[in-house]
Amino acid sequence: MNNTHATVSIDIVLDRQNTREILRALLHAILFHRLFGTIKPQTFEVLDVTMPGVADPAMERLVEDKVDTFWKGLENVPQKRGQISVTLSRKDQKKAWLGITTYEEVAWEQWIINAEIRQPKSEQERQQFNQNLAATLSKSLRTMLTHTSSEQGRGAVPPITNAEVSPFPLKISVRVGDVELG
Repeated sequence: MNNTHATVSIDIVLDRQNTREILRALLHAILFHRLFGTIKPQTFEVLDVTMPGVADPAMERLVEDKVDTFWKGLENVPQKRGQISVTLSRKDQKKAWLGITTYEEVAWEQWIINAEIRQPKSEQERQQFNQNLAATLSKSLRTMLTHTSSEQGRGAVPPITNAEVSPFPLKISVRVGDVELG
């Protein structure tokens, strides 16, 4: 069995003012491109960049919980860096033993948001910081579009066998410092 999977990294430097809003928008954009059930789209306007999102109560709650976990985790570490990863898996049947069939989750794609918090010191710095941040958001969106529309991105998707919003096991995990928070 091949356990290799595509990993897409997004590196972003944020300020305290925009951290929650930007992480929420990035997670929603990833989910928008990787949830294959019937979804209601929504958009997020962040620093004049329009990001796609998913208007699904369960997904919105999951994203909010993970962004809050990340934010609270940063309060307890001196280095204001962390990571939020979205892992999409398929369920593969394991070899049966004594007639018992079990399934294991095997990742087919992982998205990693590496985030660092910095604070601009002046208004001029803030303007430059926001311009750079908007450019990074646009680049991140292009990365998502390029990957999900590429042969590799399309080919990685396992057969869809149900009509759920997320037909595959989906895990969003938060890491701050060396500690996984959830």
